[in-house]
Amino acid sequence: MNLVQNLAPHLPYLRRYARALTGNQDSGDAYIRASLEALAASPDKMDTEGDPRVALYRFFHVVWGSTGAQLDGGTEDGDAATERLQRLAPIQRQAFLLTALEGFSRSEAAHILGVSEGDQAELERAAIAEIEAELSTRVLVIEDEPIIAADLESLVEELGHKVTGNATTYTEAMEMVKSDPPGLVLCDIQLADGSSGIDAANDILKEMDVPIIFITAFPERLLTGERPEPTFLIPKPFQENTVKAAIGQALFFHPARETA
Repeated sequence: MNLVQNLAPHLPYLRRYARALTGNQDSGDAYIRASLEALAASPDKMDTEGDPRVALYRFFHVVWGSTGAQLDGGTEDGDAATERLQRLAPIQRQAFLLTALEGFSRSEAAHILGVSEGDQAELERAAIAEIEAELSTRVLVIEDEPIIAADLESLVEELGHKVTGNATTYTEAMEMVKSDPPGLVLCDIQLADGSSGIDAANDILKEMDVPIIFITAFPERLLTGERPEPTFLIPKPFQENTVKAAIGQALFFHPARETA
């Protein structure tokens, strides 16, 4: 398989990344074209031994850095997530997007940016902290284990959000949603009376457009291979930093969030 065939499946994702990075599809596409022209002129500069997607993004960043990396143009369509991205420092924006949007591991993202894993981790933390500072919202916790619920409530409040309540059953969850609509839901799937958090989540989404993060000891019940599957799924026992990162990403990329 030649270089073009290896890279072709990854180009739509690189185009998405370039648009998010610049805030404008035309600007993003201009950098894609510059990268492809540079690649055509010097194909030996591409690492062909490793993962082709990682190599493509790494090559893009080399070209990006050598052509001025203009980041501060306006957004083309007023998209809220794009506008928030543009307020991040450029290197933080890149580090955050590579892991949060493009799904690279921290080590892969560090290689793409040419930084250490420690620097990548610090850039991610700085980006998430800045994002969380402006994304304060109202959070409903659906969890029937009191200690876990208390941990989640404390974590949510530490991030600057307000907890609207803790539901332990499907019925309680639906009542709380109607009385005090949340901007984010943290949801277990097995509730106190045998009712289903999955059912609660599905019915909440019929009432409102809100990001939902599932936190469960039974992730296999959600990872069925069928669509739709949850975007945010955290297995128990959870790490606090994992939940914090998921909250930041869920709110950042959700266009219809309700603010506190």
